[in-house]
Amino acid sequence: MEIKTVHDFRRAIRRGPYAWPGGYPLYFVLADGEALSFESAKRERREILEAMAGRGWGDLWTPVALEVNWENSSLKCVHSGESIPAAYSDA
Repeated sequence: MEIKTVHDFRRAIRRGPYAWPGGYPLYFVLADGEALSFESAKRERREILEAMAGRGWGDLWTPVALEVNWENSSLKCVHSGESIPAAYSDA
């Protein structure tokens, strides 16, 4: 899902951390290319909304997409360092 507006971001948060149908784990892609876990996005939504409004940390907090982590079992959240679960993984 492409995120272009604050409305898009809020809608993504409301829909929850799993894709429907299928229940695949979601994460946010930031404008600088980093991955942000769904949990970090919820916790830091104020920073994200400020960045989207052109204030704050800019690209460091600006989401541009919501993606499924299909197979990357080593994907980590840039903010928390937590692993972002993969839908299909050997681990």
